[in-house]
Amino acid sequence: MTTAPTIDVAVPVYNEARSLDASVRRLHEYLSASFPFTWRVTIVDNASTDDTFEIATSLAAELENVSATRLDAKGRGLALREAWTHSDATVVAYMDVDLSTDLGALLPLVAPLVSGHSDIAIGSRLAPGALVARGPRREVISRLYNLLLRTMFATQIRDMQCGFKALRADVAMHLLPAVEDNAWFFDTELLLLAERNGLRIHQVPVDWVDDADSRVSVTRTAIDDLKGAGRMLRRFARGKGEVDLGAAARPGLADDFGRRLVTFAVIGGTSTAVSLALYLALRSPLGPVAADAVAVTATFAANTWANARYTQRAGRPRWWRAGSVFATSLGATTLALLGVEAAGLGLPAELAVLALAWSATALARFRLVSEVAR
Repeated sequence: MTTAPTIDVAVPVYNEARSLDASVRRLHEYLSASFPFTWRVTIVDNASTDDTFEIATSLAAELENVSATRLDAKGRGLALREAWTHSDATVVAYMDVDLSTDLGALLPLVAPLVSGHSDIAIGSRLAPGALVARGPRREVISRLYNLLLRTMFATQIRDMQCGFKALRADVAMHLLPAVEDNAWFFDTELLLLAERNGLRIHQVPVDWVDDADSRVSVTRTAIDDLKGAGRMLRRFARGKGEVDLGAAARPGLADDFGRRLVTFAVIGGTSTAVSLALYLALRSPLGPVAADAVAVTATFAANTWANARYTQRAGRPRWWRAGSVFATSLGATTLALLGVEAAGLGLPAELAVLALAWSATALARFRLVSEVAR
């Protein structure tokens, strides 16, 4: 009876006959000589039309702890879903066949998962300490894509698409059914769902050298990824995306009020100062009501985004709820300022009204961002 390995490394391939043999032998040599955990390498062929699968089966027959499987459809996400779902390992991982990521990062990647400290680990080409060699076109596209995701989802993940990731198997079994994409967006969707559900994601800076013979169509992949990001944004906006993690869920702290309160106060103080400065600058040319509308609207999105990223316990706030707090506050201050203006009470009364309204808004917003995602 074969003992289940600690780590199962999937290597998805499509028409990689030229590089597969050398890459798998290099990976096998590294794991055999330098890796402290038990392991398996699973080559997953995505309907290749060249000799890829024949080479894969030959390697599996020759090399210990190497297996090969073939799918009749393409898709990196599909390959990983298949490999991870049927694995009996404690930790499931994957890396691109080109081995662009230096193998020395594999142990730092999986160690936090084996210890139980983290739930998911990813290689990052954009984290401090990473060393990356690739052309300017790919570098620009990668940075813009990840910047867009960090803006849209207030995510703290720096590099969604690096082909070097690992998950605790029990976590993977709960997350995989919730992931809809089976192609290149699979990675991003998996990580967004994991972060939304409060899982701990460990990011490892890697040494990474671009593969000049890559089969990836950068333009087409970028378009598909943007479509996937839009789908996830709509999904989260509808309050979807919560996953029942069962025993794999990471329990939150019983009381982290202090840290959240301080963070919230810093964000709120900054946005209030900006709003007040805008109000005072625009009061004369626009009038109190219009100046208030511009000042509050100008800081609303940034305030909600910052609290989502730094204050929220798990998940992300539903924008419609944050919007309702904003609309209620704006409506109340508008009516109050109209009353102050009609009574001719002047700037001190206006500032008092704004202080009361903005304080009430801050309390409502803090209640919103303090909720734990259900």
